[in-house]
Amino acid sequence: MTTQPPRPRVAIDGVTLEVQHLPGGAPDRAPLVFLHEGLGSVDLWGQKGSYWPAELCAATGRSGWVYSRQGYGASDPIPDVRGQGRHAPDYMHREATVTLPALLRALDVTHPVLVGHSDGATIALLHAAAAPVTACIAMAPHVFVEEVSIRSIEQAREAYLHGPLRARLARYHADVDNAFWQWNDVWLSPAFRGFDIRAECGQIRAPLYLVQGLDDEYGTLAQLDAIAAAAPQAQRLELPACGHSPHRDQPEALTAGLTAFLATLP
Repeated sequence: MTTQPPRPRVAIDGVTLEVQHLPGGAPDRAPLVFLHEGLGSVDLWGQKGSYWPAELCAATGRSGWVYSRQGYGASDPIPDVRGQGRHAPDYMHREATVTLPALLRALDVTHPVLVGHSDGATIALLHAAAAPVTACIAMAPHVFVEEVSIRSIEQAREAYLHGPLRARLARYHADVDNAFWQWNDVWLSPAFRGFDIRAECGQIRAPLYLVQGLDDEYGTLAQLDAIAAAAPQAQRLELPACGHSPHRDQPEALTAGLTAFLATLP
């Protein structure tokens, strides 16, 4: 098991975020910045005694930063998350263009390599469209809303209310209801059905690497097709026997693909 160093906490606009630094790596290589999924956190990147972000940093010779967004992990909760604090459909835009830039400044990180998963992949794409990055890696991204996503998110709500999902997630979040409902409520809101960032993807000029599991229960290859149509420099990795979380289902193949991609960067 990879030993995880102590975690600093960083205050951004009065909100304290849980942050983990993965030190080491060549000083002339841009660090990896990991952006978690809609129910993720710093800890949820790990599985079965391993911590994939640390493994990717070691394989690529780069340092890394991992953080939990507000309401996730040990970061501060969102007040009144199902009322006045409920997310609007542009919540990922705000994370990408307001919170993430402020966090990178606080960490003294410039031109990072963004490694995003699911919601985090969407945030990575939006940030790469608006700010300079060394590269952008998007795993299971969402650039428009598919019916398969809505069905799976409705099923997740049932599993949270009546199944084992809440107890399972509670191990990774200080306020598990805050984490779950901020994601589930906005995705199932009628206003979110029109979410579409294909135009923003056309503004990405950095090297771009897209990953999709062929058995992803939350999205299809149509997401990657849409990004590649807007950003033709995109490379892609399609993983068989892989669901929504490539770093859990196919970590070796994923790490190999990303290592080869990052080795081509200046």
